[in-house]
Amino acid sequence: MKELKHINKYFYKYRYRLLFGILITVGAKIFALFTPRFIGKSITTISKAFDGEISNEVFRQELATNIMYLIGAAVITGIFTFLMRQTIINVSRYIEYDLKNEVYQQYQNLSLNFYKANRTGDLMNRISEDVGKVRMYAGPAIMYTINTVTLFVVALIYMVSVAPKLTLYTVLPLPILSIIIYKLSKIINKRSRIVQEYLSHLSTYTQESFSGISVIKSYGIENANYDEFNALSEESKQKQIDLTKVQALFFPSMILLIGISNILVAYIGGMQYINGEIKEIGTIAEFLIYVNMLTWPVATVGWVTNLVQQAEASQKRINEFLKQEPDIKNLNTTPSEINGNIEFKNVTYVYPDTNIKALDGISFTLHKGETLAILGKTGSGKSTILDLLGRLYDVQDGQILIDGINIDQVNLKSLRDGIGYVPQDAFLFSDTIANNIKFGKEDATDDEVIRAAKLADVHRNITKFKKGYQTKLGERGITLSGGQKQRISIARAIIEAPEIMLFDDCLSAVDTETEEKILKSLREISDGKTTIIVSHRVSSAKDADKIIILEDGKIVQHGTHETLVNTDGYYKELYIKQLSTKEL
Repeated sequence: MKELKHINKYFYKYRYRLLFGILITVGAKIFALFTPRFIGKSITTISKAFDGEISNEVFRQELATNIMYLIGAAVITGIFTFLMRQTIINVSRYIEYDLKNEVYQQYQNLSLNFYKANRTGDLMNRISEDVGKVRMYAGPAIMYTINTVTLFVVALIYMVSVAPKLTLYTVLPLPILSIIIYKLSKIINKRSRIVQEYLSHLSTYTQESFSGISVIKSYGIENANYDEFNALSEESKQKQIDLTKVQALFFPSMILLIGISNILVAYIGGMQYINGEIKEIGTIAEFLIYVNMLTWPVATVGWVTNLVQQAEASQKRINEFLKQEPDIKNLNTTPSEINGNIEFKNVTYVYPDTNIKALDGISFTLHKGETLAILGKTGSGKSTILDLLGRLYDVQDGQILIDGINIDQVNLKSLRDGIGYVPQDAFLFSDTIANNIKFGKEDATDDEVIRAAKLADVHRNITKFKKGYQTKLGERGITLSGGQKQRISIARAIIEAPEIMLFDDCLSAVDTETEEKILKSLREISDGKTTIIVSHRVSSAKDADKIIILEDGKIVQHGTHETLVNTDGYYKELYIKQLSTKEL
């Protein structure tokens, strides 16, 4: 139960609802226990009438009274049971909602290194399957526990007052049942954890297969992919079966023990009635009903134990992530003003998961309104500079200054609000084109959306769609071509009108004519704004105020287009290769 302490704060949050639910539950069980008593009285009345101890008129009156009480108790019990389920089960849904939000918020706070170390399917499983298991503990498990405790306490008090010896024989099998539950619950906890882990593996594999379905089909490996999925499903099935085998021992054991209790009540109660120790024959019938009423609560002891064990295993998996501290922390809670001055001072960065040195002693200064172009071979560290500017990672050595302030002392939200970032891999959401563009500015007007699309040279493409800007995109923007996705991603950055604009090789999927149109638009909108363009094309870099060339994380060349094109090195070679045949 140690892991489940985490959700105690939610029980406290909804304490009044829970308290009301508990009171309703106790009331429902108390009224439910009137039924055996009135049935027992009715049988005693019938027995007395049969033996001639009471007149027919008295028989009819007593029987009618008992029946009316039975109906009243049943109606009240039904109403209370309805309210009980509505209250306690609803609380479990509130807790599920809060816990999912807490997990999702934590996912949002954790840095990119966390996502490199964990697979998407596992993250999804913990926020869905595992939270669902915890909900069963917060709702049904608590409700049936209260039911069982109330029923046992009230029933046993009355049973002892009527026939102590018969009560003893009735509950005799219950300690044996407790021992069985204790032994099996430990096994269930272990196997539940294994089942959840295999479900995570299955979710991860499925998610990756669906995301990469075009690659699977292109290579014609559907059958091989299915075989792998089938093998993983088989392993998951076996783990489920192993858990079910243990769970299956509960109910037969309980039914057997309850059956023994029924036999003992009938035999011992019958002997006591014959010997005059029990005065009324109805008491035996009453005890038989009590035993059968206790059958389901006793059975739920095993089921509830199972729920608790599974919930604890799931909450343990959830807590593993909730306890993780994000690498990137907002050290300044006061909003910061971003003007756009950037300085790198001997910055070095090594990726912790691969130990690859992406940047090695990088230094440059960029004043507000200037444009910097970064070129270099694949893996030279270009994108890492942009990631560090957005504080997706923190530098290990050196300093990054924003407007003369160390970047980790700048308010994180203000920093990211002040940056418009177009990644190399344009990611679009399964939403309308308009909403994807508005992602950078949720309150943007339709005119602003259209203007941004025109500047990104994608407006004409959008208007050709049947629903225009209200066209719903497929997952990851699969409806669009690579160039269209990149241009919508550019429009998303433009509409925000940030002070710093970062473009990570975002024109690689467009032709040179479209590139020129977009660059012309960018020159217009970036006037007075600090801009960094990462590219493999000289055409994207030629108009920049400053150009740096990276190689193995180091700056090997820097200057303007005019100076670099007349200096032997990577830039001149790239210029000759790409643009020697056309006028720049």
